[in-house]
Amino acid sequence: MQRLGLIIGFLSAVILLSVAVWSYGFRQALTQLSEQAEADLALAADGLGSQLQIYQELAVLMAAHPSLRQLDSLPKRREAGKLLLEVSDKTAAVDVLFADTDGRVMAAAHDIVRGSVRDHPAFTRAMHGALGSAHQSLQTRTDRNFTWVPPGGANRIYTYAAPAFDADGQVIGALIVIADVEDVERTWRGSTEAVFFVDDAGLVFISNRSDLLFWRRAPGQVGLSPQDGEAEFSVFHSGPHELWRMEWGPYLPQTALHLARELPVIGMTGEVLMDVAPARRLATLQAAAVAGICLAFGALLFLATERRRTLAEANAVLESRVARRTRALTAANAALTREVAERKEAEAALKKAQADLVQAGKLSALGKMSAGISHELNQPLMAIRQFADNGAAFLDRGNSGKAGENLGRISDMAARMARIIKNLRAFARNESEPMGRVDLVQVLNTAVELTETHLRAEDIRLSWRPPDGPVFAWGGEVRLVQVFVNLINNAADAMTGQPRREITITLTEGARLSVSVTDTGPGIADTDRMFEPFYTTKTVGASDDGMGLGLSISYGLVQSFRGDIRGTNTPEGARFTVELEPYKEVAPV
Repeated sequence: MQRLGLIIGFLSAVILLSVAVWSYGFRQALTQLSEQAEADLALAADGLGSQLQIYQELAVLMAAHPSLRQLDSLPKRREAGKLLLEVSDKTAAVDVLFADTDGRVMAAAHDIVRGSVRDHPAFTRAMHGALGSAHQSLQTRTDRNFTWVPPGGANRIYTYAAPAFDADGQVIGALIVIADVEDVERTWRGSTEAVFFVDDAGLVFISNRSDLLFWRRAPGQVGLSPQDGEAEFSVFHSGPHELWRMEWGPYLPQTALHLARELPVIGMTGEVLMDVAPARRLATLQAAAVAGICLAFGALLFLATERRRTLAEANAVLESRVARRTRALTAANAALTREVAERKEAEAALKKAQADLVQAGKLSALGKMSAGISHELNQPLMAIRQFADNGAAFLDRGNSGKAGENLGRISDMAARMARIIKNLRAFARNESEPMGRVDLVQVLNTAVELTETHLRAEDIRLSWRPPDGPVFAWGGEVRLVQVFVNLINNAADAMTGQPRREITITLTEGARLSVSVTDTGPGIADTDRMFEPFYTTKTVGASDDGMGLGLSISYGLVQSFRGDIRGTNTPEGARFTVELEPYKEVAPV
């Protein structure tokens, strides 16, 4: 309980320290963000003022142009219109126009103004001899006498009106320059922070976030409200900094530092919303670093204490354990000695059982082939008897030529029977000679001859094209014949009931000799267990059922030759591949 109390107290102290570090770090980061926000807002305000100043200076300069005097005739007004059109095209102004003291438009670059401009705020101030300015949008205009239809779909304009004086200093009219606000704000719209400008009526008139355009701020309101309803908003302070928490869309931060700056030159207030997420992340990293250091130090101190306590307890029981372990090791050593002797006896018995199992596998294959072998021997015997009778008849008739032909056929049949008996005798004997050079082509030919009757009885087509010369491998001839007999018989048994029954044997020479036996059967059901002893997929009780030892025996035999055997499925059936080492003049030990 005492240790638990110490741990809880330490963790509580770490949490309090982390909270204090986070709060201090957050305020420090907010101070840096505030400085950056002030710089960004000043840059945006200066950029906006610089863009609008171009049109302000244009209005002042063009007001004194001599072509705008005495526009009492149509030709002079047309000439003045051409001049204003040229100026508008070069400055990208929406329109440049000249109006007399009654507000009538005498000349204009474009015909976007309908009616009189007498009541326009900028024109009214120009009639008092001062530079006038005003902004207006399609959504907020209320002047019925002044209607503007700018080309290109512009819906917000900023207007400058400069007075024109005669020689006596009397105001004779005003030059009005109309600028497209969207064209002005396009130069700084790509800034990262949300910047917007609110006019005296509380309307967001300019912003680099189009979502905020035409939002309003009611008198006494802190935040903003959309045109068609309300948006979630709250304000709180962290030291001297004002923070807004809001849900105003995906392109605006959820929590932002708010700063404002008065811009009397354009009659608006510039405001910026700086995302505080970086400040929070920095404060969190600082708090996490402090907490990590404290926890690491506490963990090391705790581990050191626990280590000393554990070592003291372990030292008390170490001697008794050593004594018990010594007695146990003595008994285990005696048991291990007996187990070694038993394992040696079991290994000798296993080797004998493996040899007997190989011989049993060969005898099992001979048993399955007995009917075919009887047929193979019976056919030549019947033919020999017939040829002997024919030869005797030809001799009685004095036809020695025909008799000689029959005797030659009898010799061929006898040679064939001798070859069959030789292969059977070699296959059946228990081979004990050391391994050496084996002609792999002859091995495959012998296996094909031993399984020929079985394949013919099952109507199976065998495709095997031996090379022109011998191919020598390292192994034992009789055991290799048994491997390939097993593979061919297994392939034949697997194709029982298949519409297409074909076995293909392929011999490939290379760094290792490779022999593939491919069938058109249903494939290998379980490639992971196919070489396990007594594993078989044949139906119990069938005439051709097996004990599941053929592939296991073949696997052991190939391994004894330092070879490899593997089985895979193909699109047409199954393929077993045997890889053997080629025979070299200096045989490996």
